[in-house]
Amino acid sequence: MALGELVDGFGRRLNYVRISVTDRCNFRCTYCMPEEGVKCLSHRDILRYEDIAFLCGAFAELGVGKFRFTGGEPLVRKGLVPFLQSLRAEMPHIKTALTTNASLLEEYAEGLARAGLHSLNISLDTLDPEKFRKITRIGDIERVYAGIKAAKRVGLTNIKLNTVLIRGFNDGEVERLLEFAEEHGLLLRLIEFMPLEDDVWTKEAFISGQEILSMLPGGRWIKEERGGTNSDGPAQYFVNEATGRRIGVIDAVSNHFCKSCNRLRVSAEGGLRTCLFSENETPLKDIIERRDADALRETLLSAARAKPRCWSDVKTGTLHMSGIGG
Repeated sequence: MALGELVDGFGRRLNYVRISVTDRCNFRCTYCMPEEGVKCLSHRDILRYEDIAFLCGAFAELGVGKFRFTGGEPLVRKGLVPFLQSLRAEMPHIKTALTTNASLLEEYAEGLARAGLHSLNISLDTLDPEKFRKITRIGDIERVYAGIKAAKRVGLTNIKLNTVLIRGFNDGEVERLLEFAEEHGLLLRLIEFMPLEDDVWTKEAFISGQEILSMLPGGRWIKEERGGTNSDGPAQYFVNEATGRRIGVIDAVSNHFCKSCNRLRVSAEGGLRTCLFSENETPLKDIIERRDADALRETLLSAARAKPRCWSDVKTGTLHMSGIGG
């Protein structure tokens, strides 16, 4: 009897899972968490690496082909690199990816390369050191630069630079960011400022994907057809007709991609979230700790079927990004 695949009530096949390995972060980004930070989970409350491996095995049996590991900042959790290496050895056919602020990347880049990462996303919202310190509250941009250089030096590929575009903060840096990405062999992706938390999101700061496109330098940008190497993500990609430069735009608010959404999220404490914007979670930790494979499989299938049609159908405005893994 076939195990089946994760398909929701609208026929979307869910084959991509983002797993938060920690709720802790070494930054305090203004759009992600309050200045005082958030109350961190205790070590006993989060999934152990053995638990995550068991969960990944269950997802893989149900057709998931890619796992992205996030946080918080995932590299602050000890043992992440050995875990990724062991997961790769156990599931060589599965794509693994990491999202990081790159501040610790210099130390771990070589181990990540040995883990065979399929892709690496680096979050960087400004190239201005003072602005960087302002938005991260405590970050040092030089450590990020060092991490990027280390990642390239050890041979990591498919590296994307993710920038949340905010009016009045970094909207004047688009060309500079594009040049920086090109210089370092990165693919820049500009992201709409998402209304996850009412205290930090404003309509005035929001820049739509359409406006982002109008801000791109160098003339005409042509949209790529989906189906290429980056087709499993939320971005739309564009190529400059004259220069061949390539860029991604993630317009999840103004032009949501809900109809083609293929992802699920798991928080550090084992809460399954079928939509980034939804506050509803299905607890998995107890089932995982019991190693009840049948119950876990049925829970995953049931939660998948209940995935909402669209983020606009759920309640938003009270979520800290640091708690749900991006």
